[in-house]
Amino acid sequence: MKDVDSLTESAAALARRGLSHGEVADELNVSRETASWLVERADGPNEDTAEGTGDADAAASAPSDGGPHDIHVDWSAVGRDSFRLSAVGSALADLLTGPGDAGITVGIEKAGVPLATVVSRELDTSLATYAPRKHQWEEGDIESYSGGFSRNFAGIDERACYVVDDTVTSGTTLGETVDAVRDAGGEPVACAVLADKRGIDDIDGVPVFSLLEVIRVGDGT
Repeated sequence: MKDVDSLTESAAALARRGLSHGEVADELNVSRETASWLVERADGPNEDTAEGTGDADAAASAPSDGGPHDIHVDWSAVGRDSFRLSAVGSALADLLTGPGDAGITVGIEKAGVPLATVVSRELDTSLATYAPRKHQWEEGDIESYSGGFSRNFAGIDERACYVVDDTVTSGTTLGETVDAVRDAGGEPVACAVLADKRGIDDIDGVPVFSLLEVIRVGDGT
């Protein structure tokens, strides 16, 4: 995908498959407001798209042309090849060797899970997965939705945890997962991501390590 038109077509195709706007955001590695803007753009021009998401932060971050400030990160060249995925996962595991030992690696669904699987193998931890509330989100206040840990994987069980995801856009999902680990009795000791679009050092006191920091220059954000 090389341009906005291609992203728009992909967002529309995902929406037609029944994915929520939050799931579209996850698939395309963009923010929720960007996903909503792309889906609505596919349906026709709408000057109020950012406000139509029901997200105050989205409206505030949208430029005058109606499109949100964002960066699309396409890491499918890694994800579609098991050798490359294993190599990148090993690099993420290496980032986590310093912060402290953990007994569980928590992968944030969907794309964070295969990376977390490799990290878990490399660091000899159990594996847990967390489905964030954005997967249910369509519009309005995301706090009204809920996420949760899968019962098909390890429970938190008051253990120290690493948290792994593919990209950080706003930090909301990573922060939600950190809170969920704490609510479940665990202790998040570090987070590792493939790409950080925000340039953050920590989430609620938990250090965040990234292989790539992708910072947009010149838009005033």
